[in-house]
Amino acid sequence: MEKYKVLFVCTGNICRSPAADGILRHKLQESGLSAFITTDSVGTHSYHIGEPPTTTGLKLAAKRGYDYSDLRARQISAKDFETFDMILAMDFGHREIACRKCHPKHQNKISMFLDHSPLEDKEVKDPYYGGPQDYEEMLDVIETGVSNLVKHLKAQIKDR
Repeated sequence: MEKYKVLFVCTGNICRSPAADGILRHKLQESGLSAFITTDSVGTHSYHIGEPPTTTGLKLAAKRGYDYSDLRARQISAKDFETFDMILAMDFGHREIACRKCHPKHQNKISMFLDHSPLEDKEVKDPYYGGPQDYEEMLDVIETGVSNLVKHLKAQIKDR
């Protein structure tokens, strides 16, 4: 069986989407689902191509037991829309950009990351210009979103 592929999308691929990618990878490993699901992350813009996630984000995530220091920023490409089964935007702007870049036959793959969460606000706020507290809040929201996403993904895998 081919792995189910999940892609996270934010602006520069150095804060939100790599954090979601790294946290989901960790949770998939813990739950024994990493053999069935693969993850990646991208940015809508080319500002930081080749750069690692922000130092603040990595340090605070490490305190929570997550390590995604191996990730490097890249920009979303046409091939991503074909390759990935689920494309999750961190905010409405990212969803809009992804939908504009995507062939109509793949638009059903694009949704908001927090659509799978009980949180009322469906956007993950960008901590890039903020301080450590903004990153902590981002990690809190992403952890909640990932927990709910794992439940959803279990159902996806079962149905394949």
